[in-house]
Amino acid sequence: MKERMGNPLQLKSLNHISLVCRSVEKSIDFYQNVLGFFPIRRPDSLDFNGAWLFNYGIGIHLLQAEDPEKLPKISQINPKDNHISFQCESMVRVENKLKEMEIEYVWSRVEEGGINVDQLFFHDPDGTMIEICNCDNLPVIPLVGDQPLRSCTGVKCKVQQQEAIAQMKPQQQTMTCLRSNSIHMNDDYLPCA
Repeated sequence: MKERMGNPLQLKSLNHISLVCRSVEKSIDFYQNVLGFFPIRRPDSLDFNGAWLFNYGIGIHLLQAEDPEKLPKISQINPKDNHISFQCESMVRVENKLKEMEIEYVWSRVEEGGINVDQLFFHDPDGTMIEICNCDNLPVIPLVGDQPLRSCTGVKCKVQQQEAIAQMKPQQQTMTCLRSNSIHMNDDYLPCA
């Protein structure tokens, strides 16, 4: 495995995702009323139709297509297609709400070492795939050196994480999480997500 170069560009976080839309208005409605984003101020110097939205620590920048008819047609829902994924608190509530809003979706499940991750996939008005999941069930285990990829059960989770952390360089032993400030990976306990 090629040696990791750390953070050569000194990146801090993902800022936004830009999406070209057939109708900015329809996309604003979807991202506000389905996914819970809210509009934010957009620089006046941008001389094209669009909108900026924000929530969950990420921006969505909507750009009006110059020729909406040339955008790809919406295809069937394919969980293996490019997508944007959001974690949720309750998959049951999300599925009930999608049914209530009459949004077509596909349900999928990933199983790894006794851990289940449920996923719901659906499209925005322009065919961008959206995933809602409980992906935080699955532990994040850094791969270090030539360490083989191993499954992680709830019992083995902490042991595998600690083994991986022990092999890391000191400057790699801090990661930033959205739900808390900084978690030092060499602490006695690291949650599975």
